[in-house]
Amino acid sequence: MVTYGSNELISSSELAKKFGTYLSLIRENTVDKLAILKNNKVEAVLVSKDEYEVMCEALKRLEAQQIMTSIQAGLDDVQKGKTKPIDTLWDEL
Repeated sequence: MVTYGSNELISSSELAKKFGTYLSLIRENTVDKLAILKNNKVEAVLVSKDEYEVMCEALKRLEAQQIMTSIQAGLDDVQKGKTKPIDTLWDEL
C-alpha cells in the first residue's frame, strides 16, 4: 500500500483553485506525488511526466518477464513429458 505525507494530500477543490502551484511542485520535484482527495478518499495521484514514463517502462519490462517465465515453464513441461508439444495437440484436434 502506498503511503502519503501530509504535504502530498490535497482536496480536489484545492487542486482546482491552485492547479498551477501544484503542477509546479510536481514539475520541480518538490514532492514525488500528490494524492487528490474527494470526500476524504484518494481518487487520483498526480505524478510528473518523467515518473509516469519510468513507471510505464517498468511495467512493460515486468510483463515481458512474466510472459517469458510462462513460456519457459511451458517448454519445461513439454521436456519433462507433463504435456504434449503444441503441434501434437493440434494434430489430435
